Amino acid sequence: MTPFPQRSYRRRFFFFCSFYLILAVSQIFAGVGKPAFTEKIHGIGNVDPVLQYVANNSLREHPVLTKLRLRTLEDQWSTMMVASDQAQLMANLIRLINATKAIEIGMYTGYNALNMALAMPESGRVIACEIESTYIDIAKPFFKEAGVENKIDVRHQIAMKTLDELIAAGEAGTFDFVFIDADKFNYDRYYEKSLELIRKGGIIAIDNVLWNGKVVNPAPGDLTSQGLDALNKKLHKDQRIELSMLTVGDGLTIAIKR
Repeated sequence: MTPFPQRSYRRRFFFFCSFYLILAVSQIFAGVGKPAFTEKIHGIGNVDPVLQYVANNSLREHPVLTKLRLRTLEDQWSTMMVASDQAQLMANLIRLINATKAIEIGMYTGYNALNMALAMPESGRVIACEIESTYIDIAKPFFKEAGVENKIDVRHQIAMKTLDELIAAGEAGTFDFVFIDADKFNYDRYYEKSLELIRKGGIIAIDNVLWNGKVVNPAPGDLTSQGLDALNKKLHKDQRIELSMLTVGDGLTIAIKR
């Protein structure tokens, strides 16, 4: 029997591992307890006991991530923070594909930017897009405390400008991972720019794709839910990617560039 070429073998191995990792996570959250999109594991309130079980028996949160999560919970908009279990899944995907270049569109207080930087080697680089200086000021001391401030390049401007600058600088097709978690109005534009910036086999992770369930038959005046629903339907038909939509957190789409 003729052996597979090494490149073909690596590609098959990658998709095999990715498929079973994503399948395992989705099975945890499918059909058990409350719908997963009603809650996040943030460590506040009455968490669904199944989600709490998942946290108790799988979450391995770096001490500085814990400190940053607790600091973020003091903010009035703390529900914007990515769920801890979701962040850990993305960190494991970063490790799985040996990612060294990532973009976060919508950093907030930096929980997931820090999470991604910690999952990367010393040469890793995270471009973190954030427009609110208050949140940048919260994030940076934690980046320093964790010893990864050299890995995180915070861009204090609108995300589209940063993405356009990266493309103009010749970095299209060079990034391994992109996480989209900013203003929903521009999600489609962020996705298209991310697809241009990501390499083949790279991953685009999109947050809030279930929007607390409102994407199911969106109300006539609910433009955010309508936009997310339209994007979900677009990605389902998009032959440029492999696709999984998970019910972790508020819904997470994993798109792998073909």
